[in-house]
Amino acid sequence: MKKIWLFSFALFLSVHTSLAAELPLVEKQVFTTTDFVTFGGETIAEVQVGWEAYGQLNEQKDNVILVTHFFSGNSHAAGKYSADDPQAGYWDALIGPGKTIDTNKFYVISVDTLVNQEPHNPNVTTTGPASINPATGKPYGLDFPVVTIRDFVNVQKLVLESLGIERLHAVIGASMGSLQALEWAVTYPDQVERLIHVIGMAEADPWTIANLQQWAQPILLDQNWNGGDYYGGEAPQQGLQTTLGMITLGSLHPRIVNQLYAATSARESAPLQDIRNNFSIVEQLRGLAAMRAQYADANHVLYLIRANQLFLAGMGETLDEGLARVEAKTLVLPAANDLLLQPYLSERLYQLLQEHEKDVTFLPLEGDWGHLDGVYGVMQHHEIIKEFLNE
Repeated sequence: MKKIWLFSFALFLSVHTSLAAELPLVEKQVFTTTDFVTFGGETIAEVQVGWEAYGQLNEQKDNVILVTHFFSGNSHAAGKYSADDPQAGYWDALIGPGKTIDTNKFYVISVDTLVNQEPHNPNVTTTGPASINPATGKPYGLDFPVVTIRDFVNVQKLVLESLGIERLHAVIGASMGSLQALEWAVTYPDQVERLIHVIGMAEADPWTIANLQQWAQPILLDQNWNGGDYYGGEAPQQGLQTTLGMITLGSLHPRIVNQLYAATSARESAPLQDIRNNFSIVEQLRGLAAMRAQYADANHVLYLIRANQLFLAGMGETLDEGLARVEAKTLVLPAANDLLLQPYLSERLYQLLQEHEKDVTFLPLEGDWGHLDGVYGVMQHHEIIKEFLNE
């Protein structure tokens, strides 16, 4: 278990080291809307999402930066909820007074997505399959409509409109967050001035769709999943934990895994003595997944996977058609060693934007973390990001 905590600490160490001033304590807030119509044409009677903000909204309401979160994340992008909170938000090194995204200047806001991975997290508010269907008084389960990245964006738009915000100085997101950020720039081009697209894609290609489906399989094959109807009974925790372990491993490059788990060896004695014994790295990753599964919900993970599989910027007939709509000045930051959303996906976005003569810059992130370089290594380009936001 000690190694698991060291792994978690290592993940956050590079993000949470900063000499700039810290944010005031963060307050999570909740937004509610009714009769939300999805991209697929279904109506959700009531939607609730959590959100938090850092800095002050100016009188003109034109200093807003929206941060859209990644698959396993939530709206806690920076700061702490209490003075003794052991962990700040995931981009705390990037966001705050005097930092790259300077909250002395910008009003930074982030929103929990629909079908957030962790509906049981006390610091997350989300609507999804685990939510109560007002028509039945029971959890939706698979009666919840399929939702898309466009739906995440449209909920965020409603949150911003409730605050009187009609224009974004910038939108920035990593991984699934980059999909949302791009969808903002495509769907509402006159409202987005700048786009920072980190470790993402513009369209889910066949390889990525099939790869993401592998995450879903352990849940679907868990007998407790019961066709998604497990609320009130035994949840498919084994399948969920296996899925979360796959997500963690798939987000890392072999170099960082081999550094973190250098003590693991093919010569370990226990796996040789009994086929039921696992290697130490397997046990440690399972332990980490088990901790993460405490707040997660299997159906929510399936719905998140599907939202990513369905992504096509603009949600139209072709990617070219969607990207032609972008007006925002764009910064594309892929991770050079990303094995999940591989760099060729970002390269295609860059090339198509260039063909449409858009203002776009392409700058890879280097490092050993793989996909997670987009979260934990983004500070290597902090000066470029700062200049980009302040031009």
